[in-house]
Amino acid sequence: MKMPYIHGIYEARYFWIHLALSDLRAKWRRSYLGIAWSLLQPLGMTLLLSFVFAKIFKQSIAGYAPYILSGMIVWEFFIATLTLGSMSFVQAEPYIKQYRHPLAIYTLRNTLTNLMVLVMASLSLIGWVLIVMPQNFGWCWIVAPLVFPLAALIAWPVATALAYIGARFRDLTPALALIMQAMWFVSPIYFEASLFRNGGLGVLVDFNPIYHLLEIVRAPLLRGEWPTFVNFAACGFTIVAAFAVAWLIGRKSEDKVIFYL
Repeated sequence: MKMPYIHGIYEARYFWIHLALSDLRAKWRRSYLGIAWSLLQPLGMTLLLSFVFAKIFKQSIAGYAPYILSGMIVWEFFIATLTLGSMSFVQAEPYIKQYRHPLAIYTLRNTLTNLMVLVMASLSLIGWVLIVMPQNFGWCWIVAPLVFPLAALIAWPVATALAYIGARFRDLTPALALIMQAMWFVSPIYFEASLFRNGGLGVLVDFNPIYHLLEIVRAPLLRGEWPTFVNFAACGFTIVAAFAVAWLIGRKSEDKVIFYL
């Protein structure tokens, strides 16, 4: 992104922040529990999945549940941000035709909304770990919140690149749902990394940015350890690569999107 483009995003900050907050309010409109669903939904799914997987892998539910919960809330963030982001320009058609804002603000809107949901859902993970694994609490926890900006900086440019493509090819969203489902099986989200390595599939872990992102949370909270330099380096490389791809696609497509809507 060039500096004038970034400046345009900053100048429109009140607009996309307002849109993100409006989306957040609309998410739980007319709901009795409202924001509490951000905590209850992942906890309910975690209890169900951990009961099944703990039996299969012969592990304690109390210890395996936070592993599943951490993977679930982060993966749900990416699913929501990327699938909704791929249609961001289509959904924002009335705004795009009236105002000449940088188009990336519309994917930033979705990213920010889902990031707030992720932050709230993370409270259930922290509460669970403090109750079940209080011995893990320590100074290493100070790096765990870095998962939020890192996840956003990965998801936003990817969602933006997908939005440029989705504006022209509307089949992208259902195809993306299939791709994300396939990635679920080849990423250590619910299944432990050791299962992949023991099965000779260590490459699906070591070169998987989702694994390294999750380690920034799992290492301190679930094991009481500091994440490694490799974890942060992998996330940094992914961010740079994602922004580069989004810039290359946007440079050619920014002015053409309005003709696809």
